[in-house]
Amino acid sequence: MTAILQAHALGMQYGRRPALTDCTLNIPPGHVVGLVGPNGAGKSTLLKLACGLLNPTSGSISVLGNTPGSGPGQLARVGFVAQDAPVYTNLSIADHLRLGARLNPRWDRGFAERRIAQLDLDPKQKAGKLSGGQRAQLALTVAAGKRPELLILDEPVAGLDPLARREFLKNLTKSAAENGTSVILSSHLISDLERVCDYLIVLVSSRVRLAGKVDQLIAAHHRIVCTLRDPDALPTGLEVISAEHTDRHSTFVVRTDTPLPAEDWAAQPLSMEDLVLTYIGTADPGLRPATQGSQTALDSEAGR
Repeated sequence: MTAILQAHALGMQYGRRPALTDCTLNIPPGHVVGLVGPNGAGKSTLLKLACGLLNPTSGSISVLGNTPGSGPGQLARVGFVAQDAPVYTNLSIADHLRLGARLNPRWDRGFAERRIAQLDLDPKQKAGKLSGGQRAQLALTVAAGKRPELLILDEPVAGLDPLARREFLKNLTKSAAENGTSVILSSHLISDLERVCDYLIVLVSSRVRLAGKVDQLIAAHHRIVCTLRDPDALPTGLEVISAEHTDRHSTFVVRTDTPLPAEDWAAQPLSMEDLVLTYIGTADPGLRPATQGSQTALDSEAGR
């Protein structure tokens, strides 16, 4: 299977400031991928590199087996909705659909028109008169209407209220399932991603800290609470991700590729939000990215 995005030692700098450092990824097809991290972590840079809007400073990146933005054929295979869900304010919804038809060789007119009807939008309405949620839905319709193999969305729900966010994500997953489209979705709203994503990438300080299938990542991580002890006193095979101590107790988040051994501790599962916040809160820019060496096993099914 061809990876939807493959990067090796990918780097991007703006002047002297690193925006992405030593990024190595191999994302298998058929997933809705959540890309998370604090502001300035490199999320938008990675997505722009994947679309061909930027050229890397170092390393390599391929999308669907080809160089991003390498020609009309490659551009037709990738849909992109930027952070502000850009639309042409003076054009009507119908104008946007006609423009999509003229610019995209695989344009699905029936899908786009049905989706606008399902959203109860008036095709004659000017885009500049739409609400933020409606503009985001129009941008998604145009991007999905080109029938891409990969849909890339950069913070598409950031400005929407909770109800509009939920409706947008519901329509996104429905569209992706109907069309067999892979999706990479960047967002700060982890609870929203938890509803729709089955693959996770965590970026912190320009580096990949974690990447893999959500169910496998959650199964490999545990929170354990025990009597006060040093991390070195834990059984071998446990990678300590974070550690907190009180006068009497220690709390660790650990990672293990084998079943958690029975010890004198209380073990708890982690949610996706727990997992993300742990890696963001403990990331040290000087450390080797945590995902290197661990993603190989997670992506073995993709033929890496």
